[in-house]
Amino acid sequence: MRRRALLTGAAGAVLLGACESAGEEATGTLRIATGSSGAVYYKYGTAIAALARRYLPKVRPSVLQTAASEENVADLLDDTADVAFTQADIAGAGHGASPGRLAALARIYDDYIHIVVAAGGPVQSVADLRGRRVSIGAPGSGTAVTAERILSVAGVSVQRVQLGLDDSAAALKGGYVDAFFFSGGLPVSSITGLAQAFPIRLLDLQALVSDLRHNYGDYYAERVVPASTYRGITTVVAVGIANYLVVRSSMPDLLAYGVTRLLFDGRDELAKAHQAAARLNIRSAISTPPLPLHTGAARYYRDQKA
Repeated sequence: MRRRALLTGAAGAVLLGACESAGEEATGTLRIATGSSGAVYYKYGTAIAALARRYLPKVRPSVLQTAASEENVADLLDDTADVAFTQADIAGAGHGASPGRLAALARIYDDYIHIVVAAGGPVQSVADLRGRRVSIGAPGSGTAVTAERILSVAGVSVQRVQLGLDDSAAALKGGYVDAFFFSGGLPVSSITGLAQAFPIRLLDLQALVSDLRHNYGDYYAERVVPASTYRGITTVVAVGIANYLVVRSSMPDLLAYGVTRLLFDGRDELAKAHQAAARLNIRSAISTPPLPLHTGAARYYRDQKA
């Protein structure tokens, strides 16, 4: 059976040899730390692994389902993952704790912080969360870190519950929690499914962005969630955070170059797994502060300007 190519002709041959240099070819493991099965990291990471199996024949890819950003960075530093999806603020914390050990392949897309509540319930604003049961995200997730920061700048104390995305959605629908946080690219499939079965509202976070930036750094920005994103919602302003694909600085250059190239040459294929992959842009991809670009990734970007 013929292998299906991402590109045709000479360009396809170049992709198949993306990690070849002076007769060498990328080898080794590619353990991809992602997130929950209903969110973007897992879908995107699974699609990258599928491309790697087809076009990096000496690389052994696998997908790790995790609590997401914070756990992913820890897995990289512990050498239990080779590449990880992570929010920029969590990547920055990992870089600060272990200077020089982490590097980025690309800024891939932006997350949106969702605070999801029942459409018919009493919670109309972040201030209305005071004293209520709120899922702030799973332990080890970037969601949980950012949720704590949002609650802090809002001056709101809640009864914290730490659940993953799917359990949070079920808990809101069942009345066990009054709200839940989740950080993900638009749309988040588990929230799409919830909205189809249970009327939801997203809380507007515009008033908190300036304080988040002042207290915790320039990782955060205003991002609009259009009303068309989920059934029944109105347009709101969310907190946006960039997502990076991160590796250890010690990853071989051939492998870092090849994975970076897969992201771009395989973008249309990756976008079939989740539309967030279509937002990858070579101009913004190189902006990964405070992490440096991996030397293999930097070589890929230089090659595109040649």
